[in-house]
Amino acid sequence: MADEKQRSLLLLSASRFPLPHGLRFSYGTAGFRSDGAILSSTVFRAGIVAALRALKTGSAIGVMITASHNPVADNGVKIADPDGGMMTQTWEPFADALANAPDPQTLLQLVLEFAKDENIPLGGAQSAEILLGRDTRPSGEFLLEAAKQGITAIIGAATIDMGIVTTPQLHWMVRSRNNGLKASESDYFAQLADSFRCLMDLVPNEVEKSGVDAKLIVDGANGVGGAKLEVLKEMLMGVEIHTRNSGKEGEGILNEKCGADYVQKEKVVPCGFGSDDVGVRCASLDGDADRLVYFHVLSASNDRIDLVDGDKILSLFAIFIKEQLKILNDEKDDGLKKELPARLGIVQTYVSEVENSSFYV
Repeated sequence: MADEKQRSLLLLSASRFPLPHGLRFSYGTAGFRSDGAILSSTVFRAGIVAALRALKTGSAIGVMITASHNPVADNGVKIADPDGGMMTQTWEPFADALANAPDPQTLLQLVLEFAKDENIPLGGAQSAEILLGRDTRPSGEFLLEAAKQGITAIIGAATIDMGIVTTPQLHWMVRSRNNGLKASESDYFAQLADSFRCLMDLVPNEVEKSGVDAKLIVDGANGVGGAKLEVLKEMLMGVEIHTRNSGKEGEGILNEKCGADYVQKEKVVPCGFGSDDVGVRCASLDGDADRLVYFHVLSASNDRIDLVDGDKILSLFAIFIKEQLKILNDEKDDGLKKELPARLGIVQTYVSEVENSSFYV
C-alpha cells in the first residue's frame, strides 16, 4: 500500500499537467505522438509508466522523446524495456488509460490499482533508474522536463539524462546498462566503429578492388542522425562519407523534403541532392536515425531515384546468407554438413513479399 507521501506527491505533480480538453492519446508501435505543444501531460504520464516499469523489472528503463519522421512541430514519447526493445505490449492498455485519465484523482487510483495488480512496490521501498533521451525538435527540451517530473513523482525513481541522442543510441544504452556494460555515447561509438572495422577486415581484397565507388553521401534529414554520423565517421579511417542535411543552422528543416520517409514515399531525391550525384551511392536517415534507405540518382535530367528500402536491404542480406549456406553445404566434408544443418527462412509482410519475392529466386 502506498503511503500518504506517495499519494500526495502524485496528486500534486499531476495537477501541474492537466489533460488537454477533447483529445485522446493512444500508445502504439511508435509510442505516443501528437503536436508537441499539447504533449506535456502525455509525456508526464509516460514518465510515471516508465518509473513503474523500472520498479517492476528491477532494471533500468528508457524514455525517448521523438516523433521520428514526423514534421518538426510534432513530438512523441516511447519507452524502452530492459533488453533495449520496446515496452511490452501488455503494459500498453495501462499507458493508454493513464494518458487519458481526466483528473489527478483518477490518475492516482489507476496507479494504485495497477501497482497492486502487478505487485509493484511504492513509497520508496525500492529504487528505479530511467535513462532519458531526446532528438533535436524544439519541443524536446520542455517535454523532457515533463518526463522528469513524471518519473520523480514515483518515490525512489531517478533520471539519467543522456542528452540529444538517436533512438538506437538510447535503446543500446538501456540494454548495455542492464548488462553491466559501459553505456555512454562514446562507448556506443566505440563499439559501432570496432564492429564495423571487424566486418571490413573480412572483406576479401579482390572485392575491395572491384571498382565499387567507396563514396557515400548521407542525407541526415536535418535531424539528430547527421550530427552523430559526423562524429562516427571520424573514427572510421578509409571510409569516404559525406553528410548533407546534417541539421546545421541554415541547412533546412527537420524532415522537410528530406529524410528516409520522404525519399521512400516520394521516390525522389531529397533536398540538397541533384544531377551532380548521378552514379554515387546515397542514403537517407530519418529524423531520429532509426530508419535507413539507400538510393541512386537515375538521371541528371530529373529527380527520380532507384530506391533500395528496408525490405530490399533485408532481401540482400538474405541472398548473401543463402549464398554462404550453399557454399557450406557444398563442402566435401560430410561431417561438417551433419554438424551444421543450417537453413534460411524469410518472413515478410504480404506487400513486401509481392515486391521482393523475385530477389530470392
